Amino acid sequence: MSPPHKKLLLVLIDGIGDVAVPELEMRTPLQAAKTPWMDKLASSGLNGLMDSVEPGLACGSDTAHMSILGYNPRQHYRGRGAFETMGAGLEMQPGDIAFKSNFAYMDRESGIVISRRADRQFEGLGPVLCEALDGVKLPSFPDHTVAVRYATEHRCGVRVRGPGLTDTITGTDPLKDNKPLVKCAPTENTDEARMTSKLINELSDAFYDILSGHPINETRRQQDKNPANCVLLRGCGSCIDIPSIEALHGFKSFLIAPTCIIAGLGMTARMDILQVEGATGDYQTNFQAKADAAVRAITSEYDFGFLHIKAVDDAGHDRHVSLKVNFLEKVDAMIGNIMTRLATDEQINDNKYTIIITSDHSTPVLYGDHSCEPVPVCVGRVNGQGCSDNVHHFDEISAMKGGLGRFCGEQLMTIAKNYMRTT
Repeated sequence: MSPPHKKLLLVLIDGIGDVAVPELEMRTPLQAAKTPWMDKLASSGLNGLMDSVEPGLACGSDTAHMSILGYNPRQHYRGRGAFETMGAGLEMQPGDIAFKSNFAYMDRESGIVISRRADRQFEGLGPVLCEALDGVKLPSFPDHTVAVRYATEHRCGVRVRGPGLTDTITGTDPLKDNKPLVKCAPTENTDEARMTSKLINELSDAFYDILSGHPINETRRQQDKNPANCVLLRGCGSCIDIPSIEALHGFKSFLIAPTCIIAGLGMTARMDILQVEGATGDYQTNFQAKADAAVRAITSEYDFGFLHIKAVDDAGHDRHVSLKVNFLEKVDAMIGNIMTRLATDEQINDNKYTIIITSDHSTPVLYGDHSCEPVPVCVGRVNGQGCSDNVHHFDEISAMKGGLGRFCGEQLMTIAKNYMRTT
């Protein structure tokens, strides 16, 4: 009789970590939420705290995901723009540069970016505006082409192709509302960086000219809404060459990612990207559809699945305490659905399932941004028969007592594979 086929599902709840909130009687949202299924996994598995990249670093989702999957971002990372653009559907080749971009509202006379997000409810407008920008010509750079694709919410991917480009430049995003638009500048003293900076500043002006006169923005002004008249060009990056997940870990893998940046990273790691109807990457996302897709995939030909959940992070960025608690409870119900179905599959088929629950970073509702606090991690078997460490709740404080201790993200896959071998 052949041994059971061991499989791993990683459920990453973006922005799950937090700090004590006075509104919640000095508990974190995760402590305040009713999460019986995550608590059940914590009670039967191993727990700990994880610094996604390294202690004290408030990292972005892209570098955190790279580290968690086993790729050292300090060695491989070349900016998030390429990931966003690939995830949005634009092919990247060596020599291209790309940006993870925001539609924003800028006061042209003062140069102040009034709002870095023109509107979160942008799904109906974004594709139309992207089509207007796609293929824009730059008179000073006739040998270069520009491609624009809609991503999600207020975001788009922008790719520039042509000779002599480099990603050693700044973006144009001021990072906060009511700050001046940043002029693109070199970060290295090279002719390529100086040329690329001039091109990007001309591109930024060209985007403004097209958007400011677009009928959509004329209508928005008439409705007293912010016009989406500016594109903030963020995180310039080029494509990278890294080993596939299968080469690195020996797993045939899939990724369910609601955001283009994470999908683009998955493509770079040669994971199969599963398209799930209703997986919108925002507050309207369909958790059940994502659970269904994950179960279908992990019970078939795949050894490793990565299921990314975004809405919790949005609630943290929006500083919405009750909404973060509410979405944590919805995610818990989704995890319970997955665990129940995988436990049933174990009884019927020759499979053994391990689940990891964790996050890429903390997004405290009091800060409204990523922070450096470590995130809780739990590794356990769906049938509750693995190693355990006497932790009974999945939250930031309980995880401190767990058997995994505190570790960095690049160690997570090794920890998971060791756990699978010994249970």
